[in-house]
Amino acid sequence: MRSRSQIPGYVYSLLDSLPDKTHPMTMFSHAILALQNESIFTAGYSDGLKKPDYWKATLEDSLNLTAKLPAIAAHIFNRKYREGKVILPDPALDWSANFAHCIGRADDREYQELIRLYFILHADHEGANVSAHVSALVNSALSDIYYASSAAMNGLAGPLHGVANQECIRWLLDLRRAFDAFPTAEQLEAYAWDVLNSGLVIPGYGHAVLRVADPRFSALLDFGNAYMPDDELLRLVKLVYEVVPGVLARFGKVKNPWPNVDAISGTLQYHYGVTEFDFHTVMFGVSRILGLTTHAVWSRALGRPIERPKSMTTRMLEQLVQAA
Repeated sequence: MRSRSQIPGYVYSLLDSLPDKTHPMTMFSHAILALQNESIFTAGYSDGLKKPDYWKATLEDSLNLTAKLPAIAAHIFNRKYREGKVILPDPALDWSANFAHCIGRADDREYQELIRLYFILHADHEGANVSAHVSALVNSALSDIYYASSAAMNGLAGPLHGVANQECIRWLLDLRRAFDAFPTAEQLEAYAWDVLNSGLVIPGYGHAVLRVADPRFSALLDFGNAYMPDDELLRLVKLVYEVVPGVLARFGKVKNPWPNVDAISGTLQYHYGVTEFDFHTVMFGVSRILGLTTHAVWSRALGRPIERPKSMTTRMLEQLVQAA
């Protein structure tokens, strides 16, 4: 991975040429797409690469891309928030710790442990989320892993997907500001009912697939209890976890009243000083590409066909409903 981690100069030039107000996810998607110039799969396909070898080229591209992700993300962070400071990766550090090193946390061993856990937990959890599906869809056309991953990041950038972690940490901060002192369970329950009765949602609670507390939430909570038990926001996360599921269960409109990973991930980043919320999704993306590339390698190894979603007219759908 270290031997694959060097980033071409033109990628840095591209990122540095973008306007200062460019969103970090836009920069991240641009950088990944720019690396398509390095694609082993695309070059091999043009030279007659045999179908049984598609997975090998996809694996090589996947390793080359993932090796570069921490330094790319760190450059975006430094470009946006640290006046363009450049910190080169330390060859003595692992993949995750080098991200922490490159954003100025070379001596913060706790944060390095957190980012290791964060990158692993966000890698992938099922194939039907937007970023995983977009990546599989694009790659099914034999577009290489750079095209597929860039497209996936564009999906991850949406408020209903990867941006949810930002909404959760903002909601927690707003919740804390609503009270002069740390709220009691009774105060929080009343607050939650006010939120729901006003037609709003409690971000981080409820999941389209999970029907239990997200095990990624539990893993991050264990980390928080071990390393930052007195952090006020973590205490608030635990109080919300204690109160809100019961409120949602009584509210009756939520299939899963339990927290997902977004309900806590931003809190831990905030504790360690990564308070630039719009960057949190980039870190999510660094992690998610580990899962997307794994799916892509297996898809090419198994020879999965191009995806062709079936088109249906409104009348056809109405007939299906009537028949049911």
